[in-house]
Amino acid sequence: MDFIIEAAVKAIKQLYQTDVAPAAISLQETRKEFEGQITIVTFPFTKFSRKGPEQTGAEIGEYLKNEVKEIASFNVIKGFLNISVTDEYWIGQLYNRILPDDFAVAKPNGQKVMVEYSSPNTNKPLHLGHIRNNLLGYSVAQILGAAGYEVVKANLVNDRGIHICKSMLAWQMFGNGETPESSGMKGDHLVGKYYVLFDKAYKTQIEELKAEGQSEDEAKKNAPVIKEAQQMLQKWEAGDSEVINLWKTMNGWVYAGFAETYKQLGVDFDKYYYESNTYLLGKDIIEEGLEKGVFFKKTDGSVWIDLTSDGLDEKLVLRSDGTSVYITQDLGTAQLKYNDFHMDKSIYVVGNEQDYHFKVLFLILRKLGKAGADGLFHLSYGMVDLPSGKMKSREGTVVDADDLMAEMEATAKEQTEAMGKVDGFSEADKLQLYHTIGMGALKYFLLKVDPKKRLLFDPNESVDFQGHTGPFIQYTHARIKSVLSRANYEVNTKIEVTELAGVERDLIVLLNQFPDVINTAANDYSPAVIANYVYELAKVYNKFYHEKSIIQAEDEISKQFRLQLSASSAKVISKAMNLLGIDVPERM
Repeated sequence: MDFIIEAAVKAIKQLYQTDVAPAAISLQETRKEFEGQITIVTFPFTKFSRKGPEQTGAEIGEYLKNEVKEIASFNVIKGFLNISVTDEYWIGQLYNRILPDDFAVAKPNGQKVMVEYSSPNTNKPLHLGHIRNNLLGYSVAQILGAAGYEVVKANLVNDRGIHICKSMLAWQMFGNGETPESSGMKGDHLVGKYYVLFDKAYKTQIEELKAEGQSEDEAKKNAPVIKEAQQMLQKWEAGDSEVINLWKTMNGWVYAGFAETYKQLGVDFDKYYYESNTYLLGKDIIEEGLEKGVFFKKTDGSVWIDLTSDGLDEKLVLRSDGTSVYITQDLGTAQLKYNDFHMDKSIYVVGNEQDYHFKVLFLILRKLGKAGADGLFHLSYGMVDLPSGKMKSREGTVVDADDLMAEMEATAKEQTEAMGKVDGFSEADKLQLYHTIGMGALKYFLLKVDPKKRLLFDPNESVDFQGHTGPFIQYTHARIKSVLSRANYEVNTKIEVTELAGVERDLIVLLNQFPDVINTAANDYSPAVIANYVYELAKVYNKFYHEKSIIQAEDEISKQFRLQLSASSAKVISKAMNLLGIDVPERM
């Protein structure tokens, strides 16, 4: 709508002898209860016009109607100038912009961005919280790619530490040589089982020591099983071959399990980083920071940074015994990632319980003057709850990702069969459809909510063919494909249409917004922008479908035009859902 902005700038110059920048012209979508498609907010211009906002709007509107052939009419409601653009303009947008194959395909913008997501621990399977993380990260990467960025999808795997040793030790104590093959369990589930067994043994020992008279804190420190886990970690750090071999074997089981889950979830990565390779990297940066005076040493030899002047506090960056803390490692990993890719932006997809950590990390990198430090962003997201309450992995009550995905497919099967939407499908096609609908329901439900908000995930509500859901949008796409198939539609030349029905115009206006919606979602790092747009598009298409005959249209011109509108709608729905990582079926 640049032509409206340019004309409004000229109108203000002509009417009020004042130069304003194009950025001063605020365009909005006209509210549904008013006539028009584009609204200009006129309040800021009253200081130039020295008139009320309504009279100012009327004068600007009259100028625009007289000077711009694409503007058909206008109305003013208080301080809002609502503009109706001609049908000829919208028809031109359909043929010149929306129907061509390159619609909403951005040119490369010359910027590289890394999106780091997933970041699992190799002591347990992925759970519902990981699902939101993976879906957010993957979708943001898709959206940034569509907006013209070169995208690197990265996964930093937490594959070392005391928590990993707990699973290893429990397997040695209770495993009797059990493997994924001998047990029939996925490798990540098998290792997770031993993490839970460790915790049970640990709690039992704590209670025994408390019964002997030790305090809770003493018992936690003195329990034999935690001491053994700490010794195992020391052996790992010393390169003990027996511990290293067990570590490699059990991590291998977990990676095989993760690969299955990632495939089922439909996410992937371009680059893996492993904590076992990066945990020592930050120590050189600590030395550099001491030399620059960014860090300081305390009398016990520990290294700190004072962030009180930045509204934070003093932060430990290296222990007195010279060992790393999380921030040490993250400083090193940030440097390594930048050295590898020289990206302009780096996005960390991590839950909001780590907000403080990332504030500190980014601030330290800026104080150190690190290249790329100004392009760092923490995509902080809220936790996911189920109606049954919060999840606790140590107690074995975690909502497992694989189980949840299987449940989603079962729910999709049940509801799809109940509605008779699989008549004439082969068994293989049915299974694929249940997967597509189940995963579409799960992904859409988690992505339609602003990432910052905590959400309650209800599996049954998510698979509703009539609600604000993925299956509703998927069904709309299948409906359009069915119409096009029955009409033997092929893309053809421009239809000579001169007037639009209201719902046809609404559909073109909405389709035309798609490239701007992609840019907004990319700037906000928010798949919810895409999710809510594509739901609105599906609703408007269904309104069009019910109000206007397509195959049985009143004449051939109307039929072909409406088929083109339908094909455009299917294309945009498919592209938008793809940005969310969601497949759309051709038939249902």
